[in-house]
Amino acid sequence: MSEPQVRPSVVPLLWYDKPRAAIAWLEAALGFEPQMVVADDSDGVIHSELTFGRGAIYVVGPSSPGHNGASPLQVDGRNTQNVHLNLEGGLDAHCERARAAGAKILREPALQPYGDRVYTCVDLEQHNWSFSEPGVAMTTEQMAEATGRRIETVKETSHG
Repeated sequence: MSEPQVRPSVVPLLWYDKPRAAIAWLEAALGFEPQMVVADDSDGVIHSELTFGRGAIYVVGPSSPGHNGASPLQVDGRNTQNVHLNLEGGLDAHCERARAAGAKILREPALQPYGDRVYTCVDLEQHNWSFSEPGVAMTTEQMAEATGRRIETVKETSHG
């Protein structure tokens, strides 16, 4: 008997009008790895799981009764979220890969005042994505000074 799979604690679910095309694009453009696709009787996608490093997303097809999800294409490109992925490195190459696959780059790779390098893009159905890699290690005080913002820290607590 195999060991149980360790699954990410938080997994965003994204609605797409064309989920099979989205899965292929997310693999080619952003480097996701499809793990499972659950098809309905007409070869639509009821559920799919894609991984990226230690993280994952679910990609599903158009909303069904009892669900109120929508692709940004269905709501004039509006988003209520941005999916963010942390890269270990290679941000510039990742951005170029996304651009070559048709992603609209909203913010080119750049060092941010809080120390990370970041770029943002929009996929073919107008979902927002952002990617970062470590840039400059900074203390909370240095980040506050660089951003001009008060940065509040939360003490770690035991969750007995």
